[in-house]
Amino acid sequence: MKIVTTVAFLHLWSYATAGVSGSTETVVTASPGDIALLPCYTAGNVTPSLTTWMKNGGEVIISGGPSTPTPTPTPPAVQRLIVLHDGSLNIQGVRAGDEGSYLCNSSMQGNITFHGRVLLQVVSGPENVTLSVGAATALPNGTLYTILGSTVNFNCSGSSYPSQQLTLAFRRASSSNDSLVSTSGSWLDYKITDIQPSAQGVYSCLAQNPVSGQRVNKSTELLVYYASDRHPQCMWVTAQDPYHIVFNCSWFGVYPTPTLRWDEGEGVQGGQWKGHIYATETADSLSVTLNRSQMFDGQMVRCMAQHPAIHAGDVKECDFTLRRPFPEGDPLVTALEASSVTLTCTDERSVPSSNTTWRKGLQQDEIMPGSKYLLSQEGYTWKLTILNVSKDDEGPYFCRSENPLDVRELEVYLTVKTSSAYTGAIIGVFIAAVIVGSAIIIAKTVYSSRHRICLGGGFGQVEDDRGDVLSLVESDDEQMFQDAVPRLPPLTNGQHTTLVQIHRIPSSDHEDAETTDTSSQQQQQQQQHEETKLTEEQVESLVTF
Repeated sequence: MKIVTTVAFLHLWSYATAGVSGSTETVVTASPGDIALLPCYTAGNVTPSLTTWMKNGGEVIISGGPSTPTPTPTPPAVQRLIVLHDGSLNIQGVRAGDEGSYLCNSSMQGNITFHGRVLLQVVSGPENVTLSVGAATALPNGTLYTILGSTVNFNCSGSSYPSQQLTLAFRRASSSNDSLVSTSGSWLDYKITDIQPSAQGVYSCLAQNPVSGQRVNKSTELLVYYASDRHPQCMWVTAQDPYHIVFNCSWFGVYPTPTLRWDEGEGVQGGQWKGHIYATETADSLSVTLNRSQMFDGQMVRCMAQHPAIHAGDVKECDFTLRRPFPEGDPLVTALEASSVTLTCTDERSVPSSNTTWRKGLQQDEIMPGSKYLLSQEGYTWKLTILNVSKDDEGPYFCRSENPLDVRELEVYLTVKTSSAYTGAIIGVFIAAVIVGSAIIIAKTVYSSRHRICLGGGFGQVEDDRGDVLSLVESDDEQMFQDAVPRLPPLTNGQHTTLVQIHRIPSSDHEDAETTDTSSQQQQQQQQHEETKLTEEQVESLVTF
């Protein structure tokens, strides 16, 4: 408990036979619970004969000085007020409601009256001033952060008597305080929806007592974190030697700086990380160098980003699956002398991309571009063009692909042919084609005319529109046909004879002649008979054909 006194030194001394009055005004400020002393007359050790204290026009207490009899007991509220010997008013345990304008009337000897005015102000605070920020997370140093696009609520509060003035202010790194909202009371609220990086800065809750003018400031810094929607970018850079490679990972457009880590991407076992970590650092970009002994075919190398703004379950990463070279192409190539030929090699499998060169001969001498050789690349395809090919160019060529994992080669053998060899081959092929074609035509003709060949007179009558049926009768059986066929006169040389009958059948009825009885054919057709007596040697010759 403290005693608060304010003394105004104003002495008025008047010498007159009539009543004289004087006055002064004093301001006293006290906090609840304090002891307040309101002065009335301080001109010395003179004790007023009568002192009356009034507040806001109403009487508070009257005191007659030391000679006045002891007053009767008063209520507890009045017992806090005591008039001292010099007329001052002592208030025990000041509390809210004691404030106001007090008037002291003191009567002195010689009809001298002194009027004293005292303004009592009861004030407290501001105290317990706080600033709370919703949807924000505290860092170890006390700084708060929120995520881009979040809704942030600010609450500023405190206690004061009389009620304080509250103001929420905002200050960027390069600007002064800007008042966001202000009110009179014990608290105020403020909301920011879809917060952006421009709202990052220092927020202050300012509380000021309107009576005492006392100010209290409570500040906190709020950061706005954000991360890019894109994944980190992974790339490789070839080192000076083919046994090493530099992997680089970068992730920009992020605040604050992310933590990047190069590791083996398939290293999670039982929910815990078991793989090898090559490097980790809080930076926008991270590089790691691996040698051939640290890499193998099918290995996954991953760059993973860690950041507070990454949502739960979202993974920001990029990776490579390492593959050794695998060049592919035609292993046998033939070229004509004095022409140009192109050897092709493709390697789409290699990760990182391979360094591919063309080499010649068993010594694998590297081929350099010039007037003889042209080297070109189209995507993952490497081409070697040999101009004006000669016999000296014949032999093995090697497409050599190398990356930090391994070296692989594709062997291509070039055969050079002369123009004469090609001419003989072309002529041989032409003759063979003619022979095969002629055989096919003859076979087709014979097959389609097989019946005419067997029953007619050979190939000479194949195209004849009519067919002939030849009946041969041996001479020993002539008796059986004596009635039907007349005899020929005997030859003079006594040789046996054979009777030949030729029946001519129209070609349109050829099929019926093969399936109809001989006697029926003779009745339906007009036949012309020609009987010719031939010698036995002539008949045998005809039958043989």
